[in-house]
Amino acid sequence: MDADHDGSSGSGDSGSAHEGVRPHAVSRTSSEPDAPAPGPDSPAPGTEAPVPAPTPPGTGVGIAGLSFGYQLVAALSLSLIGLLACAQVAMVFLHVAPSNTLTKQHGKTVDDWIYPEFEQNWKLFAPNPLQQNIAVHVRAEVSGAEGRRTTGWISLTQEDGDAIRGSLFPSHVHQNELRRGWDFYVNSHDDRNKPNGLRGDLSERYIRRIAMLRLSERDLGGTVERIQMRSASSTISPPPWSTEKADTRPSYRELPWWPVTPDDLPAPRDAARAEEGTE
Repeated sequence: MDADHDGSSGSGDSGSAHEGVRPHAVSRTSSEPDAPAPGPDSPAPGTEAPVPAPTPPGTGVGIAGLSFGYQLVAALSLSLIGLLACAQVAMVFLHVAPSNTLTKQHGKTVDDWIYPEFEQNWKLFAPNPLQQNIAVHVRAEVSGAEGRRTTGWISLTQEDGDAIRGSLFPSHVHQNELRRGWDFYVNSHDDRNKPNGLRGDLSERYIRRIAMLRLSERDLGGTVERIQMRSASSTISPPPWSTEKADTRPSYRELPWWPVTPDDLPAPRDAARAEEGTE
């Protein structure tokens, strides 16, 4: 009985001794994240991470990947390209800028730079922008049953303007034909309406045909024998906030009377179609 009692008590003591050395579970709160499991390449706990070895020169990206000699050559090349680009921008600016002290002193140098082979005739700054409204008028001498009579002045420019206003797709003819034709005539004639070059006669015939093309769409009550054209130029009035004073009354430039020839008349549509068919 005693032996059994001692054995039972011994076993009980042994059990309590084992229970005393058992590891206890560490309680974690819900706010603490779980520690990640160490990977195969992770350093062991308590050891420092290895320091990466420095990159040897010549193994980088771009210019940094070049050797010192090539880096020097690349830097000098980029600097030279930058200086040439700045010089080009400066020369072009001086070329298109209005006349100033620099262009007066170094105009020959700028021209030699800008005009090495080909000419450039555009300007960024207009030294004298157009500040006028120019209208082209025409009148005709018509022979009919009652004899000859002269019509009043007809504004061809106003007709083109009326055709353009309110149109989503205005015609290029209404926008440019008359204006460019008149500029062609003015630039090829002097103030006395004398041609100043070989294109004078061509510009005169061109502007006459434009006028007769417009008059052919009107019923003037007879046959047009002669026509006369003029321009009415009026200065655009300054804005209300400006103190500038300008005379807005129109000034006129009248051309001589021109006899109408068969070449000035527009070809009939049937004749034009027949001519196109023969070609």
